[in-house]
Amino acid sequence: MLTLTFCYAQCVAQPSYPVKPIRIISPFAAGGGNDTFLRTLAPKLTENLKQQIVIDTRAGANGIVGTELAARAVPDGYTLILIPSNHTVNAILRQKLPYDVIKDFTPITLAGSSPLVVAVHPSLPVKNIKELIAFAKARPNQLTYGSAGVGSSGHLAGALFESMTGIATTHVPYKGMSIVVTDLIGGQVSLTFGTSLSVLPQVRSGRLRALAITSVGRSPALPDIPTVAESGVRGYEASLWYGFVGPAKIPADIVRRLNSEIAAVLALPEIRERLAGQGVDARSTTPEEFARLLVTDLGRWAAVLKRAGVRAE
Repeated sequence: MLTLTFCYAQCVAQPSYPVKPIRIISPFAAGGGNDTFLRTLAPKLTENLKQQIVIDTRAGANGIVGTELAARAVPDGYTLILIPSNHTVNAILRQKLPYDVIKDFTPITLAGSSPLVVAVHPSLPVKNIKELIAFAKARPNQLTYGSAGVGSSGHLAGALFESMTGIATTHVPYKGMSIVVTDLIGGQVSLTFGTSLSVLPQVRSGRLRALAITSVGRSPALPDIPTVAESGVRGYEASLWYGFVGPAKIPADIVRRLNSEIAAVLALPEIRERLAGQGVDARSTTPEEFARLLVTDLGRWAAVLKRAGVRAE
């Protein structure tokens, strides 16, 4: 009898992860690239994991508000965050971050990469990068470019563009790309280096004009839009990526499950097609590969920021 009781206590199967809804934080405003990317994946993730994916939008301070929330969450796999590539930049620009961008997170997988799009209001009399440079040089500090915040991918892309072309514009930081796009359409700012997820729908509708993309080569999703480099600014490159992390010390078996399920969704033809239509190349990695990318980015952007003279505002 004692043996049976002992076996029962030891052999009852524990519920397998996940057994309740999973919260994924989006640290930027609804309607921006981060939010759009996450909402593209969420329905299929819900289906595969058989638990509801709850998107928790926590915008503010260039993603720091939502990222701090994720860092402080219980490491049980039920709170994740979709971070963009400016995650590591915050560590360079902010001396007193409330978390460590490497040590306080568990990498799960890279999820996609995308060039930024240099877009202007149609009323601006420029149709390519060379015309934009000439127009800006004739009007120092008169053009304004909006970004999702200080240290955001768009801010860095704009600062790098200025340093490599010798132009002077005025940076206008917002709390998310969706707000930037609204003001660009309304003429409150002159241009943006915006996420393709946020900008392309407005380019296709004619509300904005795309001049170039910021990747090294042309994007298969945007074959007719030239790169900044091929438009005359040789060596220019400032792309964006998205990836999933959670708080530090998530159990390895849960990390493997999440990595596998997210990778499976990213491999679905309909998901790849939808993301490609938005200018995003869906791609997954192992947790270890993503961890190495985070460390590499810290060094890369430190050099870029120093060269471009970017400082926290």
